Amino acid sequence: MDKRPPLPPFDLDSARQKVRAAEDAWNSRDPVKVSQAYTVDTRWRNRSEFPQGRDQVQSFLERKWQKEREYRLIKEIWAWHENRIAVRFAYEWQDEYGQWWRSYGNENWEFDEHGYMAVRHASINDVAIAQSERKFHWPLGRRPDDHPGLSELGL
Repeated sequence: MDKRPPLPPFDLDSARQKVRAAEDAWNSRDPVKVSQAYTVDTRWRNRSEFPQGRDQVQSFLERKWQKEREYRLIKEIWAWHENRIAVRFAYEWQDEYGQWWRSYGNENWEFDEHGYMAVRHASINDVAIAQSERKFHWPLGRRPDDHPGLSELGL
């Protein structure tokens, strides 16, 4: 099995790298690419859905990004220990009716020894926002390095 560095056990620097790699992958909105970061038998809790395995994760992500248009995400490390990382995040998206949303949440991640995510628990809340309240204005794709993070944006 290929390795997906950085590998556990994590220190602050390697945990930050893992968080940014996850953010970048999710901002690609490529379900195949994103699903490859997880173990073949990964277990998730995402809101009220419980995908298991890469195939279900990929299907979940395909549905997600069909619904959540103009998706832009920022993740920030909250805590880490050995093979686990906790993050907080926010993302903005537009629904099919033109309404903008900001979704806030926390994730708990557990990695295997090869650096693949084996377990992901996500708790997420959605808040309707006006277009003028948007804070994530970079072009679709990777957040630029000079774009403020959650703490700098007061989120």
